[in-house]
Amino acid sequence: MSQTAYRTHHATEVTEQLVGQKVTLAGWVDRRRDHGGVAFIDLRDNTGLVQVVIYDEEMARPLRSEFVIQVVGEVRLRPDGNENEHLATGTIEVVAESIEVLAKSDALPFQVSTALENESENKLPGEDVRLKYRYLDLRRPSMQRNLKLRAQMSKAARHALEEMGFEEIETPTMIKSTPEGARDFVVPARLVPGSWYALPQSPQLLKQLLMVSGVERYYQLARCYRDEDFRADRQPEFTQLDMEMAFVDQEDVMAMAEKVIAAIWKSAGYDIKLPIQRITWQDAMDKYGSDKPDLRFGNPLIELTDYFKNTPFRVFQAPYVGAVLFKGGAATPRRQFDAWQDWAKQRGAKGLAYVVFAENGELKGPVAKNLSEEERNGLKEAVGAEDGDAVFFAAGRRTSSQELLGAVRVELARRAGLLKPDDFAFTWVVDFPLFKPTDDPDDDDVAVGHSKWTSMHHPFTMPSKDWIDKFDKDPEHAMSDSYDIVCNGNEMGGGSVRIHRDDIQDRVLDVLGITPEEAADKFGFLLEAFKYGAPPHAGIALGWDRTAAILAGADSIRDVIAFPKAGGGRDPLTGAPAPISAEQRAETGVDYDPDEDED
Repeated sequence: MSQTAYRTHHATEVTEQLVGQKVTLAGWVDRRRDHGGVAFIDLRDNTGLVQVVIYDEEMARPLRSEFVIQVVGEVRLRPDGNENEHLATGTIEVVAESIEVLAKSDALPFQVSTALENESENKLPGEDVRLKYRYLDLRRPSMQRNLKLRAQMSKAARHALEEMGFEEIETPTMIKSTPEGARDFVVPARLVPGSWYALPQSPQLLKQLLMVSGVERYYQLARCYRDEDFRADRQPEFTQLDMEMAFVDQEDVMAMAEKVIAAIWKSAGYDIKLPIQRITWQDAMDKYGSDKPDLRFGNPLIELTDYFKNTPFRVFQAPYVGAVLFKGGAATPRRQFDAWQDWAKQRGAKGLAYVVFAENGELKGPVAKNLSEEERNGLKEAVGAEDGDAVFFAAGRRTSSQELLGAVRVELARRAGLLKPDDFAFTWVVDFPLFKPTDDPDDDDVAVGHSKWTSMHHPFTMPSKDWIDKFDKDPEHAMSDSYDIVCNGNEMGGGSVRIHRDDIQDRVLDVLGITPEEAADKFGFLLEAFKYGAPPHAGIALGWDRTAAILAGADSIRDVIAFPKAGGGRDPLTGAPAPISAEQRAETGVDYDPDEDED
């Protein structure tokens, strides 16, 4: 409904059909232009722009950028030759009869005018300034588009899920602390001194309880909280589209999720071909050096461990040797190869070995002289190179070496302009390990339990059918019924078949080093529920911020969140986190000492 006390139409509703009619508009002065006796302003509301013509200098004189105004005027066609084909309202204008200033604006700390949208982004200030004045940053059309896109996504997902019989159910945001792989944010319970609530890392246990409750098909756009060390493109509070189903297996959940994803992309005007392709976790690591491979381009990794099994080059005498082809890389100047070394060191690697296949067929580069003649002669064929190409190598531990080469692969594609944000390459990554070692130096997740093994996803993930009887005898190789949905090199979401049998759950907890007493203390309410008839169930959650960023083509999830946090979880807008008063601290019971209470 457009008509309100302040307007009869929104800006983009003023069309040629209204020529000759009087309209009342309200919005912000996007910009003003004076042309000797006549002034033009672009009036902006959340739908777009419309041009207003002002012939009265006294009426125009007080107007400044970002003033909030109400305009009453008559719609007319623009004079021939003055149309603006880039504007939805570019064939008409409104001749102002009266203008009321509803609110004035001080000079802005940075410009938000629509006129700047086609100019270089470096006209924007740093992110801290944008976040401090987020209410201004959100006025920019690109940010308005992102917020609208996110709203459309939610509407589409809800519609798709409700058509499949799902019910939207809210779960609490103050719960008991349970081990799920990250640190909890905790809240003091004033009425129970010395006790704490935790903010949920996800609704994992609660949605499983809903399955025990007989709900069968649940969903929620859930707020989640994780007290993690701040890393690029992560937020301490985030949203996920949480979905859980009873009496289903992995295939059922994946088919359901594909329908939801297709509906989300359809809401933005894109069609997705279903079913979505699949790749195993092991193949993803071996071919792309990532468990979230970007498949918008090819250039898979090349394993050379066997090729260099008898190498005289000490660096390649390693558990794993791999390579990635740099097509046309022979023309790269030496200083750029040196820059690649710095790039690799910033990622924690010692460097990045390489060779160059010169146009005359000669093998060059720092590594070449360390190889045997046989290795040099066969290398071009082994990596599928041609004269004029280069090859990067990594050697060492399999996982870290593959991850380095996977990052090189993506960086090469980025520099070649292959990462187009409006190309969407989806894949399911399946057949994940059930456990991972707790001593992995490349993994900063918080270990669940107290053994040498922690959960790859979470401790309620069902072992795969082939491993049900033996996963606790060989945790290193045990596989799970879990799955991730990946798009353009981003993990968009993930899920698993859940454990619904208490005997299997007990064995998983034993592998993790969680004692029955600790399990009862941490999540005994779930284990108790399983004693009363838990149906087989499975689910998936989509990271809503990440999904929106992918669909919007945004570089950061912060660009699709209305009020995100900056580095370190800081909020430049409100100043959070901030100290509290001594009175507040005392009232919360944060410093409660039970021993003093006994005295």
